Amino acid sequence: MALIQLIYLSSLSDIKLEAGIAKILQSSIRHNKVNGITGMLLYANGNFLQVLEGETESVVETFSRICADPRHYDIVELIREPVRERHFSQWSMGFQHLSEADLRAYPRYAPFFRYRADDEAICASPGLALDLLRQFSIDNR
Repeated sequence: MALIQLIYLSSLSDIKLEAGIAKILQSSIRHNKVNGITGMLLYANGNFLQVLEGETESVVETFSRICADPRHYDIVELIREPVRERHFSQWSMGFQHLSEADLRAYPRYAPFFRYRADDEAICASPGLALDLLRQFSIDNR
C-alpha cells in the first residue's frame, strides 16, 4: 500500500483548552496505533505543527477528523506527499511542548508558533516544517 506524509499547522481555538492537550494526545496515540499512523506533534503558544504518516486512506481520514474538531482553527495543510518510508516510525504520536527557550534556540522555526502564524511565509518553505519536526524528534529520543 502507498504511504503518505501529511504535515499541517493549526491553532488551538481557545487557550483554555491547553490543559487538555495530554488527554487529546492519549486519544490520538490509541487511534493511531489502531490505524497504523505514526507521527510527531509539536505545540507552543497555542499552535500545533503535526506530521501524520501512514496509508493514504487512514491519514486522510484522520486529517478530516482533525479539520472537523472545533478545538482547531486556521488549519493549513503544508505538505501531502507520498513517501517510501516513515520518518517518525518510532511513535504512534511523538509529542513535544516547546518552551520559549526552545523557540529562542531555533529562531528560524519560531514563525510556526507565533499567535496567528504567518501562513504565507510558512507555506513558502514547507520543507522547513519537516526539518523542525525531525529536529525535535531527534532531541526527544
